Amino acid sequence: MPYRSNEDLPASVRHHLPQHAQDIYREAFNHSFASHREETRQEEIAHRTAWAAVKRSYVKIGDEWVPQRAGIS
Repeated sequence: MPYRSNEDLPASVRHHLPQHAQDIYREAFNHSFASHREETRQEEIAHRTAWAAVKRSYVKIGDEWVPQRAGIS
């Protein structure tokens, strides 16, 4: 199901990602969820897509997700 706000995201996302990363996750999830409406694994695909979107802009260092700096991958 699509998420209307960041407060609706799963606890594992809300409690670990910074606000901006939550925005990225929610927008990517919702877009992917809508794009794969005919798929039996629609929700799984959307979650995987959302995490991939977050990982393009953020990196996990220890227990914290931080923005990636330009030129660092």
